[in-house]
Amino acid sequence: MGFVPRYGLARLRQLMRTFAAVLVLGPRQCGKSTLVRRAFPDWRLIDLERPSDHSLVQADLEGFLAANPRRVIFDEAQRLPELFAALRYALDSAPRRGRYLLLGSASPHLVGAVSETLAGRVGLFELTPLLSRELAPTAGRDRWFWGGLPPVHARRGPTARGDWLDALISTVLERDLPLLGLRLPAQRLRALLGMLTHVHGNLLNVADLARSLAVSSPTVAANLDVLEATYLIRRLPPFFANVQKRLTKSPKLYLRDTGLLHLLAGLRRPAELETWSRRGASFEGLVIEELAALAHLQLGNPQLFFWRTQAGAEVDLLIVHGRRILPIEINLGASIDRRSVAGLRQCMADLSLRRGWVVCTGPTPSRLGRDIEIIPWHQLARGEID
Repeated sequence: MGFVPRYGLARLRQLMRTFAAVLVLGPRQCGKSTLVRRAFPDWRLIDLERPSDHSLVQADLEGFLAANPRRVIFDEAQRLPELFAALRYALDSAPRRGRYLLLGSASPHLVGAVSETLAGRVGLFELTPLLSRELAPTAGRDRWFWGGLPPVHARRGPTARGDWLDALISTVLERDLPLLGLRLPAQRLRALLGMLTHVHGNLLNVADLARSLAVSSPTVAANLDVLEATYLIRRLPPFFANVQKRLTKSPKLYLRDTGLLHLLAGLRRPAELETWSRRGASFEGLVIEELAALAHLQLGNPQLFFWRTQAGAEVDLLIVHGRRILPIEINLGASIDRRSVAGLRQCMADLSLRRGWVVCTGPTPSRLGRDIEIIPWHQLARGEID
């Protein structure tokens, strides 16, 4: 697989025209380095995981920035935390736009350093794994089963792809996460991730996970914080409004990349997805990640929720942007009737919303009444519906 043009490149260029520096965040192997090298081929690349580059910059940070006042990419910037304080002085002394790019594997330390040291000076850009629309139209099925990390799609055959995903998980568990303060050994962290495949798409119960791992609830909660900050999981919070209903208070949990979800769950070939009991939850997570990425690119910084009453009425995703709320139900099935959208209609009535959407596997767009639009997943995935 050659270079894939990324849907978010226009947003990255816009941020470069607005800020003196831009921080590109995303999970390991999602394509950050490839994107910026293609977009800015004449910029100097400093890889702070390379010992020679790290030593060069660390030896005289202020001197390096003074000698390289613009067009520098710092890859894996979280490896040199003192870089941010030096950058603050350099950016303030010569406030020009589009001077530096910082790349990071979503380290919470990295985000914290930026928010504390470079607030207002650096734009934030999240690069997700490949969207379905960024792959060939025939690769939609592959995208669902194998996830969106580009190196997976550069390999042929389930064995090679599975081996690469398994090696990635080992690297993250044994090297990346311990550097971020996770106290569980790699074997137990993998067990935790395996447990999360059963929680995927369900309400999160930290106490149950803690009992299964024989550790404390605060330990599990702290580990989930880091897993979320590194884009391995998503905790989707419930939406609360001033309505006279008892609403669910626990978040729902998803493993963000379906390729990692399926591998951790023991699936090795796409055909196995057909009979997997968690197939519907897997599809739900796939669509949520796709819609979340598109919402961030098109709306800037929306908030994402789900909606559920304790009586069981539920909507899978609410995209909130200012006062605008978009309720979206996700259904792994082609047939949508009034009964299957009862939760969506309840949510719309409670929140006084005039429109709702259903993403399903049906063949053509349609409407259910005048207020609910039914969108086929295959058209959304190919970019035929925005």
